[in-house]
Amino acid sequence: MVSKSHDVYSSWDDEFTKLVQSFPKEKGWAGSNLYFYQGFWCPSLVLKAFISFQKHFQAFNSDIIVATFPKCGTTWLKALTFSTLYRNQFPWDENPLLTFGPHQLVRFFEYDLYLNNPFPDLRNVCAYQPRLFSTHAPYATLPTSIKDSGCKIVYICRNPMDMFISLWLFSAKLRDKNQESLSLDEAFDKFYHGISAHGPFFDHVLGYWKASQENPNKILFLNFEDLKEDMDSHLKILAMFLGVPFTDDEEKQGVVEKIAKICSFENLKELEVNMKDVHTSGVPHTHFFRKGEVGDWSNYLTPFMIECLEKLIQEKLNGSGLTFKLLSETANNIASP
Repeated sequence: MVSKSHDVYSSWDDEFTKLVQSFPKEKGWAGSNLYFYQGFWCPSLVLKAFISFQKHFQAFNSDIIVATFPKCGTTWLKALTFSTLYRNQFPWDENPLLTFGPHQLVRFFEYDLYLNNPFPDLRNVCAYQPRLFSTHAPYATLPTSIKDSGCKIVYICRNPMDMFISLWLFSAKLRDKNQESLSLDEAFDKFYHGISAHGPFFDHVLGYWKASQENPNKILFLNFEDLKEDMDSHLKILAMFLGVPFTDDEEKQGVVEKIAKICSFENLKELEVNMKDVHTSGVPHTHFFRKGEVGDWSNYLTPFMIECLEKLIQEKLNGSGLTFKLLSETANNIASP
């Protein structure tokens, strides 16, 4: 049995080594390579894991998948989805979020489960049911079993200006100390041309947006800025989508508000568990929390960058029906005609 398992692993290693040689590559924002695979740029760290996930994952009809582009509210959405979905499976004062980080409770396929094992045993990786996982994978590249099964996907997007700045600052933290950080101009040029981890950004967002329009019962498409403005209403939408709507009694007892409070960015950032330790991928948990604000891009982007991004947004979203809110509670939005 051990020999057979070793042979399977060795065969996959050989296959992957040959496969990756044919992929176009670019230097990533954090220093390592990005490989262009099936229309998107995959970080070298997770390329093998992603292909394993894509080839072997078998979804259950009851599965819930949290899907995001990096730095669009992933950690926050994991906490909200976890607390909403499982709220009746533990006492309020024993919410696992108090002792485990969101990424430990809602585990990534490519950055965790498949990272060090191409054939992980997923039968007992989720402490609660139904199973809850996460991914940064574009919709078009998801395993067939996810797209064809009855499982549900919760997706969150964020305006590209804030996402870009957050990703740039996050990537700088991931670089080796002896490596010079990518300048804002260099990062902007890469982002403008679609080169970033799991990008192009607009392809990623529009892939899930169009899929959600075609199948709203399978994919819930949320906006980071809308959640910031009206958390309670969107939590009710999330609960309904997950099949666990809030009861009248729960609403009267303030359960919605309790979830919003415990999952607030400010609260999560200050929890001891999120101020220590390191994620399976090697990233310190503190790196996943910065400001979580809307409009912080205005403190970094030059007028030229803003003009370029505004034109790019209009071009990419043209006719899609999708809009981005660039500033908090203002009418300064960029929408598709």
